[in-house]
Amino acid sequence: MTDKKIILTGDRPTGRLHLGHYVGSLKNRVLMQEAGDYDQMYIMIADSQALTDNFDNPGKIRENLIEVALDYLSVGIDPNKVTIFVQSQIEELTELTFYFLNLVTLSRLERNPTVKSEIKLRGFETSLPAGFLIYPVSQAADILLFDANIIPVGVDQEPMLEQAREIARSFNSIYGEIFTEPKAVLPENETARRMPGIDGNAKMSKSLGNAIYLADDKKTLKKKVMSMFTDPDHINIDDPGKVEGNVVFTYLDVFSNESHFQKYLPEYKNLEELKAHYRKGGLGDVKVKKFLIKVLEEELEPIRQRRADYEANIDKVVDILQKGSEKARKVGRQKVNQVKKAMGIDYFSDDKFLKEMENKYNK
Repeated sequence: MTDKKIILTGDRPTGRLHLGHYVGSLKNRVLMQEAGDYDQMYIMIADSQALTDNFDNPGKIRENLIEVALDYLSVGIDPNKVTIFVQSQIEELTELTFYFLNLVTLSRLERNPTVKSEIKLRGFETSLPAGFLIYPVSQAADILLFDANIIPVGVDQEPMLEQAREIARSFNSIYGEIFTEPKAVLPENETARRMPGIDGNAKMSKSLGNAIYLADDKKTLKKKVMSMFTDPDHINIDDPGKVEGNVVFTYLDVFSNESHFQKYLPEYKNLEELKAHYRKGGLGDVKVKKFLIKVLEEELEPIRQRRADYEANIDKVVDILQKGSEKARKVGRQKVNQVKKAMGIDYFSDDKFLKEMENKYNK
């Protein structure tokens, strides 16, 4: 166990990261990084976990590994302050997952709400890979191997954290106090906890194709915003419009502030005035969408510029991942040694065991 503040979070490299990732976790990670109120911070690219539902397409994971690393670095993750590592390069994670599987029942895994929804989303109801079903156990190993106790996540991941806490408690009760129970850190902005897709779907998702990516260029961003779901009954400009469920206004809730109105839409003091006009009628969707484009461009342009700098130095990105993985593995090896000692399976480094065997068989 530890009394240190250790942060761990990460993403699956199944595609570029999008605005949902950005407001749901990435932005918060940068804030935590800059606050410096922690002893260690790890960010993991979860390629092993991504293989649980992409086992037949490993090339997808391989090609997106660097894409995700570029997204991290472009939003401001600093490898001098944070350890970025690749999950598959830490063999100790696989070993710890194997030990943890003995502490979890099949029925408990099947009850996990996050797993149930993901199984349905991927159509695994009739043919469920065992590796996918047990990924909450793997995720528990990711967290507990590094003694991480502060986990920035989206609200849909809270059931996974509870599973990790259960595993930590089970292990500690059997073998001794080895693991610290992790706590979730959720985005303060309620809307940011689950950004809707541009099509109005409840969640922005790579698999649903309704996302705005951090790496999208200006032309792509404009096209996506102009296609956004609004109020289907707001046909003519003079029609009263609904703000609730209107994706454009949801995004403005998250990204806009009064300075944006001063610069780009000075006829309104703030978002509430814009909403009031839309509800009353006389405000077209195109005008609101054009305003949103300017707001998002202000947020995304610095990210694009940093990404371009790193793309021009890919060798540096690879080096960051390699060194981060080496550092993480050293920490993981120490923890696994501690775990094996607690379980009594550190046979060849346990002088007591060796002496007992010598006394038993060399009489």
